[in-house]
Amino acid sequence: MDFNEAMTILENRARRSILQHLVREPHYPLQLSELLDISQQAVMKHIKVLEKAGFIEAEIVPSEKGGPPKKMYKVNQSFSLRLDLGPELFRAEHRTIPAGGPMRLSNKLPKELDSIIDSLGTRRELSMSEAMNILSELDTSLEKIDQQRDAIIALHQQIMMKTSKEVIENAESYEERIMAREMMTQPRRPLDLDIFSQNLRIQESQAEDIMENIRDRLMKDFVINNDNFVSANKDTPLPWWLIK
Repeated sequence: MDFNEAMTILENRARRSILQHLVREPHYPLQLSELLDISQQAVMKHIKVLEKAGFIEAEIVPSEKGGPPKKMYKVNQSFSLRLDLGPELFRAEHRTIPAGGPMRLSNKLPKELDSIIDSLGTRRELSMSEAMNILSELDTSLEKIDQQRDAIIALHQQIMMKTSKEVIENAESYEERIMAREMMTQPRRPLDLDIFSQNLRIQESQAEDIMENIRDRLMKDFVINNDNFVSANKDTPLPWWLIK
């Protein structure tokens, strides 16, 4: 699932409310109907959408009163949606939350959380008071990381804005301006000319010509900014646009 698919499903408030209840514990459709104050038929309609998309899954639970078993639903995906928007800034991402316990995640976590990882070890259970203390520390760490990310995104935006004038002055067409911005938005990833040409409804050959113009300009800039041209073998890491 990508960002657009996830947003299409989550734009509905009732579905978001259903998920908010299901992340805490499994629920019956009748329970959700009463909690959300909507019909059970409407709940089932939303559940089918969420289930088809893989957000939730059903589990069969025996009846406590001796009746036939019933279906309960629970969330089975962990992901994050990120949207950054502003002048010269549009970043939309669907990111999967990594699985695993504390020890498995330890090499991906900030060093300041090492003491928490050590204290958890392979423990399977925590008291509520212990959990609240640890979660408080994690919230503080998350806020710090979010502030750092916000600052990096803002810096990214400033670089794009500082380059905007040059892009406008040097580009020969609207399509070339768009391609130049696409390349700057994801400078480490080669641009897919087939998708680019489809999105702008132009011939792929035209997209290739535009790419060649931009590549020539980048090559000249590279030479000027480095005072010389460096010859390198095929194993030397270079920007993708520099490799011919």
